[in-house]
Amino acid sequence: MVYVLSKDNKPLMPTQNHAKVRILLKTKKAETVRRYPFTIRLLYDSTEYTQDISLGVDAGSRHIGLSATTETKVLFEADIQLRNDIVDELSTRREYRRSRRSRKTRYRKPRFDNRRRGDGWLAPSVREKVETHLTAVQKVHEILPITKITVEVASFDIQKIKNPDIQGTEYQKGEQLDFWNVREYVLFRDGHQCQCCHGKSGDKILNVHHIESRKTGGNAPNNLITLCETCHRGYHMGVVKLPKAIHRGMSFKDATFMGIMRWALNDRLKGLYPDVHLTYGYITKNTRIEHNLPKDHYIDARCISGHPDAKSTCKDGDVVYAYRKIRCHNRQIHKAKILKDGIRKRNQAEYEIKGFRLFDHVSYKGWSHYFIFGRRKTGYFDIRLFNGTGKVNNGSVSCKKIHMIQPCSGYMVDRYIVPENNT
Repeated sequence: MVYVLSKDNKPLMPTQNHAKVRILLKTKKAETVRRYPFTIRLLYDSTEYTQDISLGVDAGSRHIGLSATTETKVLFEADIQLRNDIVDELSTRREYRRSRRSRKTRYRKPRFDNRRRGDGWLAPSVREKVETHLTAVQKVHEILPITKITVEVASFDIQKIKNPDIQGTEYQKGEQLDFWNVREYVLFRDGHQCQCCHGKSGDKILNVHHIESRKTGGNAPNNLITLCETCHRGYHMGVVKLPKAIHRGMSFKDATFMGIMRWALNDRLKGLYPDVHLTYGYITKNTRIEHNLPKDHYIDARCISGHPDAKSTCKDGDVVYAYRKIRCHNRQIHKAKILKDGIRKRNQAEYEIKGFRLFDHVSYKGWSHYFIFGRRKTGYFDIRLFNGTGKVNNGSVSCKKIHMIQPCSGYMVDRYIVPENNT
């Protein structure tokens, strides 16, 4: 499928007539806009006839499924992988800032009291994912004349997941009711006893230990365990090992995100596009089962679009574009480790090296599915496949042997074909 734009950059209906596309490009009546997905712009005035196209969006906290369909054909399908490192990056930045405050620098009075969160404020990790959803919808609108958008949202009852028998006023009585703080609740839950030695060490001083790092696991009760000071210190020194039975409980980050994101995304989409509708997961599941379709993000999006029986125009199977959201900039100027004589090594690489940037889409020996994962000033790069595997030549390929396909623009993009008999 070749996507077509008018002379004024308005999306037209895509075409499968590759011969005509080659003639237009050869005679300079059209120009290539991008390679993945392959899009051309006409350089002459043309009709702007379009059909009704429905876009289904399978919203999620880790993946987004997209499917643009007519009643009979699938015009575009994609699986977008979201970033899940925002919390970790912000925690790292917070640690660096705290360490700077302890150095011999000028004292600056705290100014946190004069900060106010605006209306509709979202946590940075949630905001980034909501904006990625909006960008995904925008990218489809740039290449196809979408007339209707349907988004699947979900509402999770986290207390019902924890306790299936909960009802009525029990929702108002959480597990931390009547406790001053989380630490007091964790100590009570564990019976004020070390969960490693169970009091055998004789140490009466109790600490609350994070099973996963506080940096990523947070201070949720299911991430905390009671340890005596002897076991706690021994664990961090590498002398004591925790029992295998001690592990982090169920995490509800994804469910919480979906609950926060659904209305924020719906309001933003309705402010940008005229025809936006919502649907729910149980409807999508029922549609998928009725039409005997496999479970996948883009398949769910096809069911959400309202045309589950639409067929791909490729004879070999479904053509799916894989997107991966990547970090655009690294604002850390210097590395954390200080070298001899107080020298701080720069953490930022040059913008371009030999004309290439990080995560550029390149070809090597005729194979056009490689991306740049590492660069050296000598001109030898580390190129790999879309998922980060398949390192070529031990991560040392000369820039003279690779050719640019598509520069990086915040997303890595690749294309793959799913056979029809895939289940």
